[in-house]
Amino acid sequence: MTGAQKSSTFGARLDASIVANGRLCVGIDPHPYLLDSWGLPSSADGARRFGLAVIDAAAGRVGVVKPQVAFFEAYGSAGFAALEEVLAAARAAGLLVIGDAKRGDIGSTNDGYANAWLEPGSPLEVDALTVTAFTGVGALGGLFDRAEANGKGVFVLSATSNPESRVLQTARTDAGATVSRLVADEVAARNTDRTRLGDFGVVLGATKRLDDYGFTNDAVRALSTTPVLAPGFGFQGAEFSQLTSVFGPLAPNVLVAVSRSILQHGASGLADAIDIDVAHLAGVAR
Repeated sequence: MTGAQKSSTFGARLDASIVANGRLCVGIDPHPYLLDSWGLPSSADGARRFGLAVIDAAAGRVGVVKPQVAFFEAYGSAGFAALEEVLAAARAAGLLVIGDAKRGDIGSTNDGYANAWLEPGSPLEVDALTVTAFTGVGALGGLFDRAEANGKGVFVLSATSNPESRVLQTARTDAGATVSRLVADEVAARNTDRTRLGDFGVVLGATKRLDDYGFTNDAVRALSTTPVLAPGFGFQGAEFSQLTSVFGPLAPNVLVAVSRSILQHGASGLADAIDIDVAHLAGVAR
């Protein structure tokens, strides 16, 4: 992380990245079948080589990448060493890095996650971390505090793109709000500066009808400065042309996460695939 990055907030860096590079976030997901199709071994070294190839193609084309930690973690300590190398390469290339680790617990356990992922100089340092809020958004306070102190960000799962999420995430509280909206409202409340993009965001799947998850017009207005990480585009079926219809006024805050539909093109086709998606998104955003 450069000195300039240290002195700025995650929200400010993300906003600047969207302005300069667009809203495409390229996933780094070394699925075993993708490693095989790339001619790479299903091993930590294969995942490392895969990740570094994505970084090479993404640098200068997009501003944000999102390594999926599980595919590195599968190879144990060697996998984490590979991930550390990929993260270091991404930082050196000037990319913002969202660690898709989906951590989240309580108390000192969250402090441990913060030390691992949100501490400058940590081998696993990222710019932002995905977390779950099943223990309650309030229980994540230590993660939020550490993120803010270190100029980092947090994305909390709210309405996820998987079909199994519906029953739990549309359940309603005694006050009538859905679980998804409760999470989003509590995260948004932490973005106290309403003049810029905040440091704390939510994950909202692009394959969802957000009004089914309790996101009324009032709920959307409450998220006016909240970053949105949106999986579900490409391989999962959502199309870029749906960006505004799905997210409405939130569309300017959305990072469009795309993984397999780009990665399936192989190392030699990555750059062209990224360029096509960047151009397509730029046309939609006009």
